[in-house]
Amino acid sequence: MRPRLDLVERFITLQLNSGPEPVPEAGAYVLEAGGKRLRPAILLATSRLLGYQGGDLDVRYGAIVEMIHTASLVHDDIIDSATVRRGRATANHRWGNQLTVLLGDWLYLRAIELALEVADIPAMQTLSFATTQMIEGEILGLALQGTGRLTREQYLEITRRKTAELFAAACALPTHFSPAFASYRPALEEYGRNIGMCFQIVDDILDIVSSQQRLGKPVFSDLLEGKLTLPFILALPHATEGERAVVERVLIEGELGSTTPEALRELLDRHGAVDEARRVADEFGVRAVAALASLPSGPALDALAAAPRFVVEREF
Repeated sequence: MRPRLDLVERFITLQLNSGPEPVPEAGAYVLEAGGKRLRPAILLATSRLLGYQGGDLDVRYGAIVEMIHTASLVHDDIIDSATVRRGRATANHRWGNQLTVLLGDWLYLRAIELALEVADIPAMQTLSFATTQMIEGEILGLALQGTGRLTREQYLEITRRKTAELFAAACALPTHFSPAFASYRPALEEYGRNIGMCFQIVDDILDIVSSQQRLGKPVFSDLLEGKLTLPFILALPHATEGERAVVERVLIEGELGSTTPEALRELLDRHGAVDEARRVADEFGVRAVAALASLPSGPALDALAAAPRFVVEREF
């Protein structure tokens, strides 16, 4: 995928350079933070799997998906008042909220403009649905932020909307490149949705078990931002009243106070919550691979089948 991913990077840079100052500088800063580019990579692999060749729709839509994802990160950092992402100051910390809100808006709308230039209404509907789901997931998450009563079902629904639907869109978009590809759309959407769920659960686990050096941000950031993630949701029903009170205090106050990361990890380990969360992530990974059963065999299919294992075993 590397040669095509390089083209995606160049395509995004071209779009940033077309914007007014300081979009090129601030946009490049955000993109250079070095995300895994998993969404465009999966889109490119899906395109190759279907046999698409001779055009640049895979590169264009790979860039569109990454720009939408980046816009969501920019807005998330503002909402969370985050100061560090991937080891560097966030855009909002460096340029302020006003410019950064506009940068996120610009990335969203430029991505949609790029899709409109293709004039493929069904593909636009796929992107529009995923983007709306992302925003609705953020709204649902905000409504339940700061509470220790988030259920597993609510968490999974928020995760599906905020993260998994864009993965599903990345996998489905290449099926719009030719009428011959349309029959594969349900399977690829199912694959993308499940690997997206797997990805986010692992992200939430890494927020607990990894180090600040690996993550590029403080550990337990989710809890400090008022977000209850799956390991805590699984542990709290078995915790003592005092332990639940400690977690809820951190959720509400946004600081560890008298507790420590080690004490919170010990609480989760004692109830096997991290291991159980990994099992849930594994289940979504298994479902993703199962969704590929009817798709054409070959190196691209092998890459897609290997992706869930990469997602589960990554360390940052």
